[in-house]
Amino acid sequence: MAQNKNALIRYKTIDKCLQNNYRQWTLDDLVNACSEALYEYEGKENPVSKRTVQLDIQMMRSEKLGYNAPIEVYDKKYYHYAEEGFSITDIPLTETDINVLTETVSMLKQFKDFSLFTDVSDILQRLEDKIYAEKSHSQPVIHLDKNESLKGLHFLDEIYQAIVKKIVLVITYKSFKSREENQFTFHPFILKEFNNRWFVVGKKRANLSVSNLALDRIIKIDYDFQMPFLEYSFDVEKYYKNVIGVTVNEGLQPKPIQLWIDKINAPYVLTKPLHHSQRLLQQNEDGSIIINLFLIENYEMERLLLGFGDGLEVLKPERLRNRMKSILEKAIKKYDIKDEN
Repeated sequence: MAQNKNALIRYKTIDKCLQNNYRQWTLDDLVNACSEALYEYEGKENPVSKRTVQLDIQMMRSEKLGYNAPIEVYDKKYYHYAEEGFSITDIPLTETDINVLTETVSMLKQFKDFSLFTDVSDILQRLEDKIYAEKSHSQPVIHLDKNESLKGLHFLDEIYQAIVKKIVLVITYKSFKSREENQFTFHPFILKEFNNRWFVVGKKRANLSVSNLALDRIIKIDYDFQMPFLEYSFDVEKYYKNVIGVTVNEGLQPKPIQLWIDKINAPYVLTKPLHHSQRLLQQNEDGSIIINLFLIENYEMERLLLGFGDGLEVLKPERLRNRMKSILEKAIKKYDIKDEN
């Protein structure tokens, strides 16, 4: 059992003892009570020292945990609460406590599809009830972007468990480009989220490259318990070091990409870099900037750059500049055709 959980059990035990005014509590009594409580939780002998209980009492008296427990000693021997009816479990929540708890609950609930969070679901429910009782009709101060209608989220836990237990998946999949469903075995390495979509990254076979599958394109998941799981040392940080998003074109090498950003978008790009490799090359008098990225080109990068519209210009490399130009010219033609009609 984790030491911090042991401490909480001891605090709760000491608190329960000191609430009982019909008995006098010596340090030895509190030590015995804590030892018995830990034995009840752990099922094994775990004697508590006097020094540990003395430190616990000191901690309960302090402001560190917010208890400020009025523990006093009388007759140089017996411990009690100087304030009648006091309990560390009845400490009112402050405004800051409530705000922090509200946002923490909100963020944890984003991961309700993972079974590893089911153990705290009842705790979250009690927290929500407590927060509502303390402060109802309040607006959240943090809003997380989420898409509850996104398909495939129910596969999150299945895949997570398969990764942890190293089980080969049999996936029925239908990509946007494919007309028909395709079934294959898949060795999952990690789950990755990008732009509010989830992907499972792994390999179909040992001799094939690492690939990613969008969870919203998975039709069905089964298991192959007979096939040995592929032992592959996958360094996720290294793998995604030189890309934006999830697509890694393994045949390509990262190259310098030089971009001009207009004065309107420059502050946003400087304060929120497009990629960790971003370097400022030049700051122009008109407020525009020139930056350098070191990336492997991919679909997600192109979409990001195109999203700036006329606020961005690809200066180098020439191939990427020409591709951006071609895409924008095709887009303009679509508007021209509608204008003619």
